[in-house]
Amino acid sequence: MGVLIFSGCKIKYSFTGASIPPEAKTVSIQYFPNNAPLVQPSLSQLLTEALKDRFLTETNLALVEQNGDLNFEGSIINYVVTPVAIQGDETAAMNRLSITIRVKFINIIDEKQNYENNFSRYEDYLSTSDLSSVEEELITTINVQLVDDIFNKAVINW
Repeated sequence: MGVLIFSGCKIKYSFTGASIPPEAKTVSIQYFPNNAPLVQPSLSQLLTEALKDRFLTETNLALVEQNGDLNFEGSIINYVVTPVAIQGDETAAMNRLSITIRVKFINIIDEKQNYENNFSRYEDYLSTSDLSSVEEELITTINVQLVDDIFNKAVINW
């Protein structure tokens, strides 16, 4: 009669579906500077804080300034408004705000999870609206999507 032995790494699961090695205790999220040609002054702070909040609320990891077991750094590389939905009179019915960020993720416990990627998201708005009147709402929506993308690629293993 043979004996079956299981071994391997243990994975810590959270209620969000995140799979984080149980050895991971900390996360560090560096400030994401805005290196886009068009700079929106509050975007860096809003994006960085949204990413920190996501990890604090959906994992048991402690936030540290540097050298976390999981570490994120990067920058905003594009922030642009372009016309979309061109009408017959060659005017745009909609405009699109697009934000692209570059992210470097380092997992010191499982280096196979490391990545360096660009993430881009956008939201459309009526061209009759002034960007300044809808910008805060658009940024909030896009930030949620970008943070989802970063979080999922780092700790959701589907």
